[in-house]
Amino acid sequence: MTVTGMITAGAVVPGAAAAEEPRIDLKVLVVDNGDSPVRAVTAQLRSTGVPYTTVDLNDAGRPKITESFLSDTVNGSPRAKYQGVVLPNESPFGAGSAEQTALETYERTYGIPQVDAYTWAHPEVGLDYTSEGGWAGTLDGREASVTAAGKAGWFGYLDGAFRFEDNSGAVQESYGYVARPRAGFTSYVDIPVPGGTGRGSLVGEYAHDGRRELVVTFAYNGNQQQFRLLARGIVEWLTRGVHLGQTRNSFAVHIDDVFAPDSRWDTERNCTPGDFDCAGGDGEGTTPIRMTADDAAHAAQWQREHGFTMDMVYNAGSGEEWKTEHGGTDALADRLLADKAQYRWVNHTYTHPFLGCVQDTSTVPWSCAKNTDGSTKYMSRAEIAAQIRDNHAWAVNKGLPVDRTELVTGEHSGLKTLPQQPADNPNLASALADTGVKWVASDNSREPEQRAIGNALTVPRHPMNVYYNVGTAAEMADEYNWVYTSRADGGSGVCEDNPSSTCLDEPLDPATGYAEHIVPQEARTALGHVLAGDPRPHYAHQSNLAEDRLLYPVMEKVLDDYRALFADNTPLENPRHSAIGTEVQRRAAWQTALADGRVTAYRIGNTVTVTAPSGTQIPVTAPDGTQKQLLLGTAAFGTPYAGSRSAWTTPAALQSALTLKLP
Repeated sequence: MTVTGMITAGAVVPGAAAAEEPRIDLKVLVVDNGDSPVRAVTAQLRSTGVPYTTVDLNDAGRPKITESFLSDTVNGSPRAKYQGVVLPNESPFGAGSAEQTALETYERTYGIPQVDAYTWAHPEVGLDYTSEGGWAGTLDGREASVTAAGKAGWFGYLDGAFRFEDNSGAVQESYGYVARPRAGFTSYVDIPVPGGTGRGSLVGEYAHDGRRELVVTFAYNGNQQQFRLLARGIVEWLTRGVHLGQTRNSFAVHIDDVFAPDSRWDTERNCTPGDFDCAGGDGEGTTPIRMTADDAAHAAQWQREHGFTMDMVYNAGSGEEWKTEHGGTDALADRLLADKAQYRWVNHTYTHPFLGCVQDTSTVPWSCAKNTDGSTKYMSRAEIAAQIRDNHAWAVNKGLPVDRTELVTGEHSGLKTLPQQPADNPNLASALADTGVKWVASDNSREPEQRAIGNALTVPRHPMNVYYNVGTAAEMADEYNWVYTSRADGGSGVCEDNPSSTCLDEPLDPATGYAEHIVPQEARTALGHVLAGDPRPHYAHQSNLAEDRLLYPVMEKVLDDYRALFADNTPLENPRHSAIGTEVQRRAAWQTALADGRVTAYRIGNTVTVTAPSGTQIPVTAPDGTQKQLLLGTAAFGTPYAGSRSAWTTPAALQSALTLKLP
């Protein structure tokens, strides 16, 4: 993508040379009125890693927008303090007001783009009124398209058409103004005018009076798919494709309990026999759920057909126990090992024990057993280390491509488990150090933030709502009904008692409920994480690849929907456990550096200069053709993604600042 100049002539101060190029700091100004569109754009800036300053219009003590607030001089040269401006609408301070005039003059002087996060269609933003061949109303379920101009420019990472979400017929989810462009307006996203003729804009650029505005005429919040699809383009347009931060879409799925059997849901007892809280069900006589050799062959074939690699999170000892109990052979293990190079493999401990406190299951819920002195009894350091070490040694012996730094503990045990175990097993950190583990999984629903366990870091994982204890669609629908229907409808009522949950209007049909309700809902949730640029992996269980093979429809829908929405230049990345942990770590360190005010970044002409704390990985996005300045010569910067180039990088050897040369 070709990037035009960001600055215009005339940006000078007394005594400065007329041809002097101003310095433009790589930071965005956000004027926030509290509405969801501004908050959504702000969240996208943060998740991308773009630094920004917020002016809260609801704060009586906020700074005033003046010339000195927006610009000054550095070493006698003019400086624009912000490379772009996000406003709730085209004129939040009032047309002709001192603040609005100062802002518009600043934008005109330095060529600074402005995003109008949400406004109505009228001539002041380059659009006809909706009464002039346009339309205003609910956009739910309507199909929009990226225009030729959008594809050729900042929205070229999208394939073309997308549909506005319509998750509930009883709720208006998105309202918008569909209008015809006037002179100076270039539409980037449009839809057919409902009940009329031609097409009307929903997102477009209005160039006028020496200024550029990105005009958005539909309401949204940060969780809606239509915004998530357009968010990247909004940021790229705002920054003209040159900014700190980067974002890439990724999807990883961990398959826990590989080689081990999983317990089965009892549709009569509404619990899982063998679990300590399943009254009257000891698990004897039930058939556990375990993949077969045919299931393993299907998994390998499915991966090849869909261009996607699953992470096999394995319990070798549990597999060896199964083998011993079944005549000394295991066709499943033989098939998986034959195809071992087709998967990634992650240590899940040898026999999947609970690595935290010793569980006292004599009561429901369970509690932590106590030592004679009243202290909590924990699994020992040696026992934890043995579980990790033995599983890794088995994998090495079998030639599995396993990374010893990666670990998923059974049930994420060893980490704190509320309410029974409010702290980590004190023996866990040392056991991780003993075995070389650097990346240990945690449950994102309980601990969404990465944290240290000794010298290791957690990798939060999203649980998929495809249960570990079901092998068939009917079992899945039955357990789902138990959790998500009211007591009056025969459910547990958990959904009634939990304020963060919602009950189903009526129980799902066991024959169709999984395919028609659970699959699209779970796929939409997972795709939402992907579109938000969330690198955290998802996890399910080997039982979900067995029997009815429940997980495949969910993964297929995520992959198919993604590939239908995005152009080939924006592939869905599929990183492994340690790479995801590294990405989460870098993002957190970057946000800390920004919050501490220890990052300086600016552009003068076609040169970008960035300084950050020593050793900090710096995320940068820039156009194709950008070169990184070395001590001697230059090298191509970054790798291509979504029409730009981006990378985590540091200053070149013997340099204190990162310097990029734009094309």
